[in-house]
Amino acid sequence: MPEATTADNRSRRAKADALLDQIEREEAGQLKVFLGAAPGVGKTFAMLSAARELMRQGIDVVVGLVETHGRAETQALLEGLELLPRRPASGGRAHDEFDVDAALARKPRLILVDELAHRNVPGSRHERRYQDIEELLGAGIDVYTTVNIQHLESLNDVVQQITGVRVRETVPDAFFDRAADVVLIDLPPRELIARLRQGKVYLPELAASALERFFTASNLTALRELAVQTVADRVDADLREYQAAQGGGPVPVRRRVLAAVDGSENSEYLVRITRRIAERRHAPWTVVHVDSGRADNDADHRTRLDAALHLARRLGGTTETLSGVDVVDELLGYAGRNSVATIVIGRTRERPLARLLNRTLTQQLLMRGAHFELTIVATPMARARSRRALHMPKAPLRDYRFALVVSLLALVLAHLADRVLSVSNLSQLFTVAVLIVAVRSRMSVAVFSAMICFFGYNFFFAPPRYTLAIANGGDALTVVLFLATALICSRLATRLSMQVQMLREANSHAGILGRLGRELAAAADAGQVTAIGAKTLAQAFDAEVAVLTPESGLLALAAAAPRSMTLSTTDSAAADWAMNHDQPAGRYTGTLNAATCWLLPLVDDGARLGVVAIRFDAEETVLSSQRRDLVQAIVHDIAQALARTRLAAELESARLQGETEHLRAALLSSVSHDLRSPLAAMLGSAESLQRYGTRLDAAERDELLGGIVSEGQRLDRYIQNLLDMTRLGHGTLKLARDWVAVEEIVGSCVLRLRKVFPEVRVALEAPAEELPLLYVHPALIEQALFNIMENAAKFSPPGVPVRIRARQAGEEIRIDVIDAGPGIPAEERSRIFDMFYSVERGDRGKHGTGLGLSICQGMIGAHGGSVEALPGEGGVGTTIRITLPLSGVPVPAAAEDET
Repeated sequence: MPEATTADNRSRRAKADALLDQIEREEAGQLKVFLGAAPGVGKTFAMLSAARELMRQGIDVVVGLVETHGRAETQALLEGLELLPRRPASGGRAHDEFDVDAALARKPRLILVDELAHRNVPGSRHERRYQDIEELLGAGIDVYTTVNIQHLESLNDVVQQITGVRVRETVPDAFFDRAADVVLIDLPPRELIARLRQGKVYLPELAASALERFFTASNLTALRELAVQTVADRVDADLREYQAAQGGGPVPVRRRVLAAVDGSENSEYLVRITRRIAERRHAPWTVVHVDSGRADNDADHRTRLDAALHLARRLGGTTETLSGVDVVDELLGYAGRNSVATIVIGRTRERPLARLLNRTLTQQLLMRGAHFELTIVATPMARARSRRALHMPKAPLRDYRFALVVSLLALVLAHLADRVLSVSNLSQLFTVAVLIVAVRSRMSVAVFSAMICFFGYNFFFAPPRYTLAIANGGDALTVVLFLATALICSRLATRLSMQVQMLREANSHAGILGRLGRELAAAADAGQVTAIGAKTLAQAFDAEVAVLTPESGLLALAAAAPRSMTLSTTDSAAADWAMNHDQPAGRYTGTLNAATCWLLPLVDDGARLGVVAIRFDAEETVLSSQRRDLVQAIVHDIAQALARTRLAAELESARLQGETEHLRAALLSSVSHDLRSPLAAMLGSAESLQRYGTRLDAAERDELLGGIVSEGQRLDRYIQNLLDMTRLGHGTLKLARDWVAVEEIVGSCVLRLRKVFPEVRVALEAPAEELPLLYVHPALIEQALFNIMENAAKFSPPGVPVRIRARQAGEEIRIDVIDAGPGIPAEERSRIFDMFYSVERGDRGKHGTGLGLSICQGMIGAHGGSVEALPGEGGVGTTIRITLPLSGVPVPAAAEDET
């Protein structure tokens, strides 16, 4: 039962994944490809015929670009169809180009775009036409297009073997696989050759040449079978997707196919072979390069390696770059960690010594990779490369000069030490020389030095001297052991040097990422994140860097960049495209590659956060995979940090919004009770006067009128408190400071309190010395002090006075309001200044909004002072203390105006 349940769950997950993929494809535009077995079979004619049928059904059809090649029957099908104007080609080109922007602006239901494999003119938004179509599909527009079988990327080498012609314009299979429908357009070879001779495919002057080269009966037959096989594989793939979406049939566990490339001439061929192997097995595949430090670092090698990795990504595979001295260990380790079943390698050149020692890559994989299937691919290019390798130096000439100088210096030192040391000990000098060369250079140079030292030692020092013959058997053993020791030590020294170099490089990259991580962790907002990221990229690559965000455009420039960063019109267009499509653009890409910058989008979980613009040295036409990976890792860290700051800002905004909602609810609750109470009293007294005014005597009328006035004043105080709290919350409360005496403020508050609470007694405790003047807003300080005194009067027992005490304490004035009420618990004294806290208990009592003390704290705080609640004297009641700073000696009014 558990096994059955697990299988059911796996089936349901596979069905759900397939349905989600199907939904995503349906949301985008649908692609239909008319696949031709060869040029001239009628792809464009079939596409136009299908489009005219849809137009008769009421579908909005537009012709984006169709090449008729002067064929009258094809031209006739264009009549009645809406033709989209073409974009004039720059640089005096003879043919105009497809206008992507016009198509996006028109946005028809279906658009026809001929010749999928076409390469756009330089300066276009995209390098290839299939990228134009990809953008149309992303915008939800259905596309009909045409392509011939020889233009599929994975079949490029097969087509060359069949026809002898290398097709330069190709389409990635990953894009071809997006097609919802593939229609095979085919003609028998004899009929196609007849059409060619009639001039229906090419012009007559070109037809004869085509018949001799490409359009032979054998070539057309092979291409026809290749097209049929491709469409058949396509049908199988559609069937598998349908079965997975319906939950029918088990989904097999797919084992990965791994290809190892080294940047040689056959690397791209190996990638294409791997793609076809993986397609036949319906398995994922990866192309791996192991950087062991031995490969040539010339521009051609880097170009070939990057081209192979780029080709793998275009064909739908993944790529990885590993670092390690032992290529076999790295390959087998990666294969074991990633469920690899098949390893595909090119045939290695078997050196006699390496073959004898079982040291070739192929032999080591065969001996150590028992759990993997090994596929070895041999090509004519590999043999030609081996022949060229015999005549090409593996190291720069300066390394050989250095080895020669060190070897000759060892000979001189050995000649000087010949009278002191024995012949066997002299060999140690030559061993040290070989080690010095091995540490400073590569293996081939070390072997060169070892051979010089070997023959020099044998010729000049091993008896008989000045001949290569060796008389003594012991001396012969010494010479042989010296050569073996020199070769082994040079090998170990070379490996150690390579390991140190790789560790130094890895440590540098880890250090850059570590410092970036620490700095980004301390960044508080998006501005700091982008500034840190731009500075890190500029310092690590000595490049101009800018970070652009959708909110503020060019947000951060690298302070460490040697030159200021400016973006041209093309750079800005590439940045906009990278932002809107979440894909790299500009230099080193196939989209708007006329730009001078490499534009990388900042994306995290689908959120578009910005674009990083990097401008390297203009002479750096090829970007190594290590530099590319490090840049992408830094950009990924920047994107995550931006997402973190955005999330933190959103959480803070949500918290503030929640608090605002809480305060709003409390305010409505308070207003609904506290403002209605005086209104109800006022309305009741007014209604009594209106109805019974003539029947009431003068005393009763005065009492009712007094109640109206009293309740109106209370209502006015509530509204004033609300207005003051609003001004404090929005920062619009302005301070009109003036010099005023403390006694004057206290006396004014006492007079106001006696009008509101005539029965409450107030006791003023005069200070022993005269208090200095305060430089404050008199009305605000008076209002704050009155709110505190009013609160104390509400809770004071009858007959017990409210005490007011003012005194100077250093550079501060303290005003204490002391009551003899029930007091405030110690744990709640700091909370009575919170807005609306007194809704349940505190300073509200039976009347009040709970805003009085909160407003006091805001008003006093605006002057740089503070308000605190303290226990009453003798443990009875409460003391509210106001502390205000002194502002020095008062100045005359005229002088104050001047300041």
